[in-house]
Amino acid sequence: MTEKEKMLSGKLYKAFGEELFGERQYAKDLVFDYNTLRPSEVEQRQSIMKKLLGQTGKEFFIEPPFRCDYGYNIYIGENFYSNYNCVILDCAKVTIGDNVLFAPNVSLFAAGHPVDHELRNTGEEYAFPITIGNNVWLGGGVIVNPGVTIGDNTVIGSGSVVTKDIPANVIAAGNPCKVIRSINEEDKVKYFKNRTVD
Repeated sequence: MTEKEKMLSGKLYKAFGEELFGERQYAKDLVFDYNTLRPSEVEQRQSIMKKLLGQTGKEFFIEPPFRCDYGYNIYIGENFYSNYNCVILDCAKVTIGDNVLFAPNVSLFAAGHPVDHELRNTGEEYAFPITIGNNVWLGGGVIVNPGVTIGDNTVIGSGSVVTKDIPANVIAAGNPCKVIRSINEEDKVKYFKNRTVD
């Protein structure tokens, strides 16, 4: 089994072999180009992202600067928006649904290192997939750890560290992130009463 095959199958692997190092360098070059384009060069940025990422929806927008490891393990749905300073360590598959919003400084870490120092010192690491459902909003500075799934329609409060799965249709926050309450009809009424109709 190659180190890349180990990485993609959730086994311990070494990240600094020729193949994986080369793929990260390729991604870093594309990310560098992306982050150094002028703000008005939106079409060029979108073109780079379509080349870099495993899948994009037709409509998406990622504010630079952006960082990732490989790019090809990132799958984003329709109407994805990420604010500034998004970091995705995509050593495993990262799936982001439709109509997802990231506030500034959101980080998704599919990569991890063994807790035992002797094993960690061998240079081996691991990666577990991250899945974010449809209609999810991650607040500013949210960190999502390896192996986490966040359900549809959920809101994660700013500064949260998500270490375990979060179900659909809830508001969750904290370090570690925990469910605070379900989203309900009162949430709709609260904001719709101040909504103006053209």
